[in-house]
Amino acid sequence: MTTTTTTNDGATTDERRSQSVFYRAIWRWHFYAGLFVVPLMIVLAVTGSIYLFKPQLDRLMYGNLMHVQHTSGSAQSYTSQLAAAQAAYPEASVGKIRPSDAHDRSTEISMSTSDGRKLTVFVNPYTNQVLGERDEDWNLQTVALKLHGELMIGTTGDRIIELAACWAILLTLSGLYLWWPRSKSGIWGTWLPRLRSKNKRIFWRDLHAVPGMYASLIVLFLLISGLPWTGYWGDKFANVWSGYPNQLWSNIPESTVLTGSLNTTTDKVVPWAVEQAPLPQSDPDHAEHRGDGASAPVPSSATEGPQAATPVTLDSVIEVAKARGVIASFTVSPPDGEKGVYTIAAVANDPADEATIHVDQYSGAILADIRWHDYAMVPKAVSMGISLHEGKYFGLANQLLALFGAMTVLLLSVSGVVLWWKRRPEGRLGAPNLPANFPHWKPVLLMVVLASLAFPLVGASLLFMLVLDVTVFRFAPSLKQHLA
Repeated sequence: MTTTTTTNDGATTDERRSQSVFYRAIWRWHFYAGLFVVPLMIVLAVTGSIYLFKPQLDRLMYGNLMHVQHTSGSAQSYTSQLAAAQAAYPEASVGKIRPSDAHDRSTEISMSTSDGRKLTVFVNPYTNQVLGERDEDWNLQTVALKLHGELMIGTTGDRIIELAACWAILLTLSGLYLWWPRSKSGIWGTWLPRLRSKNKRIFWRDLHAVPGMYASLIVLFLLISGLPWTGYWGDKFANVWSGYPNQLWSNIPESTVLTGSLNTTTDKVVPWAVEQAPLPQSDPDHAEHRGDGASAPVPSSATEGPQAATPVTLDSVIEVAKARGVIASFTVSPPDGEKGVYTIAAVANDPADEATIHVDQYSGAILADIRWHDYAMVPKAVSMGISLHEGKYFGLANQLLALFGAMTVLLLSVSGVVLWWKRRPEGRLGAPNLPANFPHWKPVLLMVVLASLAFPLVGASLLFMLVLDVTVFRFAPSLKQHLA
């Protein structure tokens, strides 16, 4: 946001505002936050903009694999389609299966090869022909998402992104405080940018401050709605707020593994709202002492499961999803081990259509069926926020609104750097001076405490920087001279 304000006659109000030591302190922290956040915000803005349009990019880049020419014949069984993919990749393990959801769509099967590659294999549902593969490690959309979520360096990158997002929230709030009119300022420079000014500092200041003010709510929303996916804050937040009625799990064998174990950074198999829910277990006793690994007949007591005496197969599990009204774009994750379950999951554009159903691999019994109405208020809000953040909730208009937010972040980042560079003294960092006598330490300390409670990582870093600012930076002449 802004560092200097100028009235219509060209006279600056820096002298008046410099009398407020609290203002100067906020300006100083806004400056420090910008130095850290700007490079990462540029990365987030660019990669987020790419991933926003994943549906369109997928159709453009992989349309020949995703779509098939419809034939007059009926589709083959999903079990046979899976077998065709396994025959083409005999050493690969199967992840999730996305059944064909339209007459001209192929079936998509996620597979992990023996050499560590993660692929999506496309199968023609009418002929069982393997159409080709998509590398899920190195296609454009996946790379963008990896950079967006963890800078492609795993947990360390995730923590850096989380810290940057939290600092960016403080950067936005402090920017609004710096922009807020404190005198009878005119419309120009406050509500409208002076883009025709011959003074380049005024031009870049207004290009930074005014759009930032108008887009601040969208930027704050994008930052806050993205935090639940982060590894530290998101995990702690989910532990506190993601709970379900006990009756959902009564008389159901549970594992210590959570449903969120099915998700990865780049592949969200199940909705965020169920990540902390326990993953049920199949009962091997229903295997009826089989030795060939074939599916057991489904008992007639299986509620709304496959029909009695019908083997539990991929096809019967898909029929469960259809019978229970799950939207067409669902996936099925096969059991992992002898106690694993089939998991039907729909991560929908409209969170009200989300579904997570666990099916016993032996009996076909429905072990859990979690829908929107089972979510508590906070998981509902988070799910809605994620859908809006990813541009999914109301189609192209949602994508364009989120793109506007991302482009504003990019504009703020670039204009902030240019503005700093133009006002920076030669050979110095150009940080605003901290007043020698700072009587407003209590409000600053309160902000540090509140930030620590809301965002532990940023609170710790803020406290560290505060200690440095009032000790090392203040009393080391060489550092002080370099910063000022």
